[in-house]
Amino acid sequence: MDRQPTLIGALVRLRPLVETDRAALYVVASDPLIWEQHPAHDRWRPDVFAAFFDDALAKGGALAVEDAATGALIGSSRFQNHDPADGGSVEIGWTFLARSHWRCGVNRDMKRLMLDYALASVARVLFTVGEGNARSIRALEAIGARWTGEVEDRPMADGITRHLRYFIER
Repeated sequence: MDRQPTLIGALVRLRPLVETDRAALYVVASDPLIWEQHPAHDRWRPDVFAAFFDDALAKGGALAVEDAATGALIGSSRFQNHDPADGGSVEIGWTFLARSHWRCGVNRDMKRLMLDYALASVARVLFTVGEGNARSIRALEAIGARWTGEVEDRPMADGITRHLRYFIER
């Protein structure tokens, strides 16, 4: 599975994230309200965002999200942890969008593109979300994701945070 495709939808264009996206993507990520429910609620800080961006480039699978109408960079997402065993799986996550693009169908368009693309190659798509991130949990459930029953404790800046694992199958 190519984890950095170019995907074009009605509202967004997804393309491989590149180093030259760093400054423009930080402008989006620098809004603390984007991160208020996220376990990494300090990702708006320059040093924390830099580590996030460096990780995205190092691991591959990172996608820049552009507004299809204007071409403006409005967020990012990733395909990570691809596992070809047992029909294959991949995780979609590390997603954030500019608040100007919330509640207008952008997240749904982006996830539909990513799911359709992934499920053509793998049997299962996974999502991991912080237990307290009600906004992301609602968004996952709205696209048909189901909780696996799995809970994972992950170390975060403020201590251990519980994460829930969701999935969608082909």
